[in-house]
Amino acid sequence: MTIEVEWARMTAPDLRALAARSNALAILPVGSLEQHGPHLPVITDTASASAAAIQAARLVADETPVAVLPGLWLGMSEHHLPFGGTISLDYGAYYGILRSIVRSLKALGFKRLLIVNGHGGNIDPLAVAIRELAVTFAMPIVATTPWMMAHDEIAAIAETEMPRHACEGETSVMMAIAGDIVRVDKFDEAVQQAPMRTEAPQGFSRFYSFSERAPITGTWGDPRPASREKGERFLGIHAAVLAKGIRDERLWSAPDLIWQQDRGQGTTSGVQADV
Repeated sequence: MTIEVEWARMTAPDLRALAARSNALAILPVGSLEQHGPHLPVITDTASASAAAIQAARLVADETPVAVLPGLWLGMSEHHLPFGGTISLDYGAYYGILRSIVRSLKALGFKRLLIVNGHGGNIDPLAVAIRELAVTFAMPIVATTPWMMAHDEIAAIAETEMPRHACEGETSVMMAIAGDIVRVDKFDEAVQQAPMRTEAPQGFSRFYSFSERAPITGTWGDPRPASREKGERFLGIHAAVLAKGIRDERLWSAPDLIWQQDRGQGTTSGVQADV
């Protein structure tokens, strides 16, 4: 019998019983609603993160009580607005949504949270948010972006440089999970970039919109070598990386509650710090 892992397909009593278990894990896929060139749907980042999260949860469900929440389709995507089709949060709103989700999970009894991210613009905001939320709610919270993992395995499959945006990788994954809404007839159009993309010099950071990075079509990369078979392989790699993280005890230690009274009087070893 297959163990159900999708939160939205479970009943409240199912979830209540799951959350009561000692190592109950919630997984939150996060993505965006943003332009992905002329060939991919705007839900791409959310759909790919959700597919990877569900596949990973199925790999560990026999040993870990796990529930995958519906994908959070709102992210920080203001850099894609010039191309249309994009809805974006600011950081305050994004943090507020994440905080409310964590607070709810804590109240329900879940012990851990894994955030599976499919959108590059969420990486920095997530890093800041989880460092605060883990301490505030005394809960191990881990975030990861599967496309940034297993570089050698992904490179062995890809014919082009990855990961990018609406590229071979993302296009392949969408062909595997929702091929009917991938516009294969637009692949040639997607790579028609005239001006060179703008990038800050190495070691410097600043904001650029995607109209400066991919000025013509909003596509960064080449979708033409994409295939359903590659997409299934990419998803398999993502799921394996996530499952490995779920099983890694080093990720799931209790957070150090650094803001508690007198926390500055001793290290985690129990030894008082030198004055």
